[in-house]
Amino acid sequence: MGYDLHITRKENWFDEAPGISLQDWLAHVADDPELRLDGFAEAAVGNGKVLRVERQGLCVWTAYSGGERGNDTCWLAWSEGGNIDVKNPDPEIRRKMWAIAERLGGRVQGDDGEFYGPDGEPIADTAPAPGGSPAAKRAWWRFW
Repeated sequence: MGYDLHITRKENWFDEAPGISLQDWLAHVADDPELRLDGFAEAAVGNGKVLRVERQGLCVWTAYSGGERGNDTCWLAWSEGGNIDVKNPDPEIRRKMWAIAERLGGRVQGDDGEFYGPDGEPIADTAPAPGGSPAAKRAWWRFW
């Protein structure tokens, strides 16, 4: 599991409203020399095995420093819901996501509905729109 951030044009990333089309995303990737459209992602999972995911609109940010561990890859995935998703992004990736969102006319929103600014940090006065995110409807520890 992880925590995703989404580049979205919607009020909330999980809304069913139209979002970023695949054509818009591919046009942006073609114009951004730091993005490379691979259509797949691979990661070693141990015992010499490799997990490979193939997905339309999946690209890698080639200028990413690799994060704190220095060996990570940043994949950005277009979803059929009209968002660009990144799993567990660090501040460097969140800043890149914000720059992409600006060019696509969107915003960066976390799973819980918070928005992120150009510095890659949450914007203090943002809260989920009425109805909240699916993850925020009930606290994880509440089961009644």
